[in-house]
Amino acid sequence: MKITFYGHACLGIQIEEINLLVDPFISGNEKASHIDVESIKADYILITHAHGDHTLDVESIAKRTGAVIISNAEIADYYSDKGFDTHPMNHGGSWDFEFGVLRYVNAIHSSSFADGTYGGQPGGFVLEGERKNIYIAGDTALTMDMKLIPLRTNLDLAVLPIGDNFTMGIQDAIVASNFVACDKILGYHYDTFGYIEIDHEEAKKKFYESQKDLMLLSIGESIEI
Repeated sequence: MKITFYGHACLGIQIEEINLLVDPFISGNEKASHIDVESIKADYILITHAHGDHTLDVESIAKRTGAVIISNAEIADYYSDKGFDTHPMNHGGSWDFEFGVLRYVNAIHSSSFADGTYGGQPGGFVLEGERKNIYIAGDTALTMDMKLIPLRTNLDLAVLPIGDNFTMGIQDAIVASNFVACDKILGYHYDTFGYIEIDHEEAKKKFYESQKDLMLLSIGESIEI
């Protein structure tokens, strides 16, 4: 499983020959100006919630690639009404896709489209594919519901927001990593704009002191798990 960080909360996930794209916000991110949106592959687009910094490039990428959009029922309906292929989900539900099993789990945040349309309740995803399991938290506060995840799934990686102000910050993300019983963390949702800028070395130090590995990828950088 190959994971590429496209900035903010956008991830590309390659599982064998299938490409997933999570929360595509690239063209509006000045820090990701070197990323060619037109070259990004997507067979499926996963959306955690409706905010513009997670959905800006959904339509252009889905139109170009024919990707299936996966999200909660309200977001799926929103894009289905526009003629896109969608797969609706809701909290606690899972589905066995060709790339693996995907579960939509709780998140604490808000969710509405830029045009004011209600975007349902926000969520995260637990992905079990290619014998690797990852948790993509989406935008969320620390929540006790995270403790439910390791009761079902042993995680190889947890992707957690760490920018604070709009989501968890560093200290709550460390607690979250305890809740989900995963010591390997990929941080995201940081540095994009002033409210969520972080000190990288201090963040890594705090995770290290808690016996955890925090990865902060450069935009366009990939890892394999």
